[in-house]
Amino acid sequence: MNQSPVPATTSGTPVASPATGGSDAPAAADSNRQASARPTGDVTRSRRTAALDDTLAAPLPGRGLEHHRWIARPTEAYTAQALRERLIGGIQSWRDYPASLRLWFWLIPTITAVLGGILRFFRLDAPHSLVFDETYYVKDAYSYLLSGYERSWPANANDSFNAGNPNVLLNTPEYVVHPPVGKWMITFGMWLFGGDNPFGWRFGAALTGTLTVFLVSLIALKLFRSHTLGAVAGLLLAIDGHHLVLSRTALLDVFLAFWILAAFGALLMDRDDGRRRLASRLAAQAAASPLGRPSPTQLVAGPWLGMRWWRLVAGICLGLAVGTKWSALFFVAAFGLMTVLWDVSARRIAGIRSWFSAGILKDGLFAFVTIIPVAALTYVATWTGWFLSKDAYYRQWAATNPSAGWDWLPNSVRSLAHYHLEAYKFHQGLSSDHPYESSPWTWLLMGRPTSFYYQTPKQGTPGCVVETCSSAILPVGNPVVWWGGTIALVILLFWWAGRRDWRAGAILAGVAAGYLPWFMYPERTMFIFYAVSFEPFLVLGLTYVLGLVLGRSSDPPWRRRSGLYVVGLVLVLAVLATAFFYPVLTAEVISYQEWRMRMWMPSWI
Repeated sequence: MNQSPVPATTSGTPVASPATGGSDAPAAADSNRQASARPTGDVTRSRRTAALDDTLAAPLPGRGLEHHRWIARPTEAYTAQALRERLIGGIQSWRDYPASLRLWFWLIPTITAVLGGILRFFRLDAPHSLVFDETYYVKDAYSYLLSGYERSWPANANDSFNAGNPNVLLNTPEYVVHPPVGKWMITFGMWLFGGDNPFGWRFGAALTGTLTVFLVSLIALKLFRSHTLGAVAGLLLAIDGHHLVLSRTALLDVFLAFWILAAFGALLMDRDDGRRRLASRLAAQAAASPLGRPSPTQLVAGPWLGMRWWRLVAGICLGLAVGTKWSALFFVAAFGLMTVLWDVSARRIAGIRSWFSAGILKDGLFAFVTIIPVAALTYVATWTGWFLSKDAYYRQWAATNPSAGWDWLPNSVRSLAHYHLEAYKFHQGLSSDHPYESSPWTWLLMGRPTSFYYQTPKQGTPGCVVETCSSAILPVGNPVVWWGGTIALVILLFWWAGRRDWRAGAILAGVAAGYLPWFMYPERTMFIFYAVSFEPFLVLGLTYVLGLVLGRSSDPPWRRRSGLYVVGLVLVLAVLATAFFYPVLTAEVISYQEWRMRMWMPSWI
């Protein structure tokens, strides 16, 4: 199987293949439309037509074109099979793999997820105390479990939680500035295993992180159509220290990353589904035409593709992402633009003349109607607990603050709108100093990881056999993944701009949506763990470049062997790096000197 993201001819020369949306066969077919459509009564014209057919059927000379038919008869260009191959590629779903590989299409994501799950669930209850911002989200989640909204806590609530007695919350509401979805997902673990133990309040994060590993492997299989690269992507995310720590801590960001990645996967499914529909409808029009191709009128804009159900799924996932953190709004914008551009490209490749305007009017407008209202309704639905309450924070605000211009809205809606306005003001004014705040400029290099937990056990405590020990949780990313991924992003920019590979563009869109918006708020207090929202795309970018290193199936054996050695070395180094940093990722008790040896930069301390 071809392991490289870049398709190739039999000679190994990279080409714009149908799988990457670079084929222009319909345009070439259209240029010969008049010749193939002439009457056959005239002998001379018949001979010319026959000669043209022989020319089209013969392999074209020239470098890299020996077995490629870049020009096709119009009647062949608009068959359902030809359109699907041009729009999607030879492998259009997991069912198109040989029988021996179909099982591995699902086994590979499962195996990588099991590995990720072992790393995330092993000693999940350590440390046996709230760490970092768990002090907010865990207590909010426990309030949800009992009341459906956030309630206040006494001053010593952390001590009670750590002692296994969380039932000390007060009856007054608490003002919070993050939406409910992530906290409901933490609540799920508490509902299963109780809120009086760390395993219960971290279960939701560990499960979600494990499912994210499964998703990223499955998406890599879909993007690259390579079992090897699917395994590489899953393994890299499973062992990365940054994602590992966020999956073992009850914060909101790992839930945000999951719903964003799920939305991306749904849009990938929609991309193929939309192209199948376009192929089948154009083929039906061609079959109904005596010319064997759609009429010129039909090719002006192309057919409408109907209801896109995967976009509905993407809208729900994006609504849940925004319901976790508002920063997901940037992904809504980026993914919405991305899916419309995919449709515009599909119409161009299919031979639609007004492909840009048709893609906007026939696909873009309906994409907006499908995704945005669904996402908005999903987001509002996540506030159900607040709506059902009587005394949640700001729940009765509208009843005591009448507005002449907005009285036609229900009081609950006006109260929720006011809640959001106040939360927005809070986020805009969040500029207090924090010892572990970090600028987005440093994130990709892991310049300032946020210390979640640090203790100095003395000799004689369990696990400490020297004079001074350390127990720490530092979400430092795997250097191979993060530093290698940063280099990969530069390569992806060239492949997207120079090769016009839609996969490189899609990965860059995910990174840009999660990373670039933070540069607009230089005064805001920010932390490096916000980067987990785009980390799966960073892993996919590194996987893409490792696919280039592996080479193509048509490459000479020595080239393939060399690429395999290099990729194998990268993976071995990544695994060794995780093993080296694992003690400071999971609060193991080690000597102070061992902890200090793992602090590679002064800014990590």
